[in-house]
Amino acid sequence: MIHKSRLVSQFKKMVEFDSETYHEREIADYLTGELKQLGFEVWEDDAGLRLKEKLSEYGTAVPTGNLYGYLKGTTGSAPILLSAHMDTVKPGIGKRAVQDQRGRITSEGDTVLGADDLSGIAAILEAVRVIKENNLAHGDIEVLFPVAEENYGKGSQLIDYSKIKSKQAYVFDLSGKIGLAATAAPTILSFEIRVKGKNAHAGFCPQLGINAIEITAHAISQLKQGWVDNETTVNIGKISGGKQTNIVSDECVAAGEIRSLKDHKALAEWNRLKAAFEGTAAGYGGSLEISVEKQIEAYEISDGEEVVERFKRVCRSLGLKGSTQYTLGGSDNNHFVRGGIRGIVVACGMNEVHTPNEFTTEDELEKSALLALGLITEGN
Repeated sequence: MIHKSRLVSQFKKMVEFDSETYHEREIADYLTGELKQLGFEVWEDDAGLRLKEKLSEYGTAVPTGNLYGYLKGTTGSAPILLSAHMDTVKPGIGKRAVQDQRGRITSEGDTVLGADDLSGIAAILEAVRVIKENNLAHGDIEVLFPVAEENYGKGSQLIDYSKIKSKQAYVFDLSGKIGLAATAAPTILSFEIRVKGKNAHAGFCPQLGINAIEITAHAISQLKQGWVDNETTVNIGKISGGKQTNIVSDECVAAGEIRSLKDHKALAEWNRLKAAFEGTAAGYGGSLEISVEKQIEAYEISDGEEVVERFKRVCRSLGLKGSTQYTLGGSDNNHFVRGGIRGIVVACGMNEVHTPNEFTTEDELEKSALLALGLITEGN
């Protein structure tokens, strides 16, 4: 029942919208129109205004909120929420989709394609279109297209979850074969440590200085980075400091992140890292300015929960594997779970994401739309 050419055409059309994070206005307006044509009640929250007030990187962009749609069901089945985010990473200005004879769809130039996450949006819209055209029975359908997912889900963090009826959600935002789902995701802590030392001439009197770069290097040398255990990573990803080669550096900044499938493990690694810097700085006579933020919090959805079992039943009916795994990447679903919704993240036809080599295929888009259709109509 999926209209493949229509699905692909809509995907390509959406690719042409410039929708980098904090610049989702055009695609939000387009999707508002699409949802209304399908019979949804649509509203946009104030997340864009709130983000613009507190984030300098928002710049002069027109504020855009999270987009919510509600379609009343034809049966008394429990409501279901389907979601995919509107923003793309950079470089995402001037995107154009091209397709080869095998059905592979890529970016025409040196931008991302935006299959992350337009493939998810396209699948959801096509599934609802098929339901409407064929008068298929369904419970209440809720769709949620958040903004700013690519910045640790800053948009979905601001959603008023008391307004959402569904207790189960399927977030179309995962790489991998259609039929794969992520049921666990990490806590992510991002941090910046500014090490303060003391300037001195590096040739005449280096002993009068306190070398902030040396403090930073010594502290980092005490840390275990990369895989700390099988579900936790630590990374110092950025270092900057010093003014000139003939000056003992009085400042060095180290920034990084910690990820773990267990929230308490992420916090424990942060405490170890902080202690290493604090002890080292004190030993040298330096000081620290520390900032840390929990961007998202870990969750785990058990295989026996209905949201997972429903996914597996639908996959079996479509001849898909229906497998689950954990991911060390975050998504809007981290915030959904914190908001009281039991959700999983499903693969939807995005490959080599966040690069100009990103691609999807006609077949993947079709399978993803079939999955969305099955999830909505299952049991009705």
